[in-house]
Amino acid sequence: MTRARAPRALSIAGSDSGAGAGIQADLKTFAARGVYGCTVITALTAQNTRGVRAVMPVPAAFVRAQIEAVLEDFGADAVKTGMLHDAEVVTTVGATLLGHRVRHLVVDPVMVAKDGAQLLDADGLDALRRDLLSIAEVVTPNLAEAEALVGYEVADRDAMERAGRDLLALGARAVVVKGGHLAGEPVDVVVTRGGVEALRGARIAIAAPHGTGCTFAAAITAELAKGASIAAAVRAAKRYTATCIRHAQRLGGGRPVLEHLRGSTTRRLPPRRTTRRGAVR
Repeated sequence: MTRARAPRALSIAGSDSGAGAGIQADLKTFAARGVYGCTVITALTAQNTRGVRAVMPVPAAFVRAQIEAVLEDFGADAVKTGMLHDAEVVTTVGATLLGHRVRHLVVDPVMVAKDGAQLLDADGLDALRRDLLSIAEVVTPNLAEAEALVGYEVADRDAMERAGRDLLALGARAVVVKGGHLAGEPVDVVVTRGGVEALRGARIAIAAPHGTGCTFAAAITAELAKGASIAAAVRAAKRYTATCIRHAQRLGGGRPVLEHLRGSTTRRLPPRRTTRRGAVR
C-alpha cells in the first residue's frame, strides 16, 4: 500500500535567530497545520525578542539555487514569501517562481520589523509591486505595508478596502489588509474580485507578540497547500493565529513569542501545570 504524500509548502524568507518570526515561525506553522515545510533563506538576521541587531543578505543567485533545488525535487503545493531584503532578490524570486508555474503564492510584504529595522529597501518595494504582486494569489499587508504599496494613508475601513482594490489591480487574486493596528475592534478586510469581506476578531489583552504576520501568512499557505479555497484558508489562518497569540509566552525580555503548537491540527498540548513554587512544568 502506498502512503499518501503529505502536502508541501515552501517559505522564502529571512531567518530569525530568536525563532519567533521568519523562516522558523513558518516551519513551526507548517508543521502545526499538517504540512511538510521546505525553506529558502533570503537573509540571516541576528535578533531576539527585543529587536533586530544585524542583517546579512543572501546573494540572489544563491536564493535562486535554493528555490530550484526544492522545486525540482520536492515540488511545492503552495509557496509563501516573507522578508526579501532587496530588489535583486525580489526579481529573482518572481522570475524563478513564474518559471516553475507555482500555483499558490502567498506574498507577505515584509518591510519593517516591529522594532523599526528596515527589511526591504526602496527599490525592493518597486520590484515587489512589479514582479511578485502580479503573480500572487494572496497578499497580506498590514496597514503600514498597505500604505507603502499604494502610496496613501490607510487608517480606516474605507481606506483598507480602497487599498485592497488597488492591489488587486496589480494582479493579485485576493488581498487581506490586516487591521490589527487599528484602534478598537481588530478587523481584517479581505478584498477579491467577487467583493469585500470583513473578518472581525476579539482584541487579546497582551503586548503585540513577535511574528504574527509571518504566522498568519504561513497558515494561509498551509491551508492552500492542503486544497482549501482562499476564503477558507484565510478564516482558518485567522483562527489559528488568534490561538497562537492567546497562548503567547514571554521567553525573553522583549515581546512575547507565539505558541505555534497550541493551534496544531496534529498534536494537542496538555495544559501547563505549575509547581508549588510557581515554576511551569
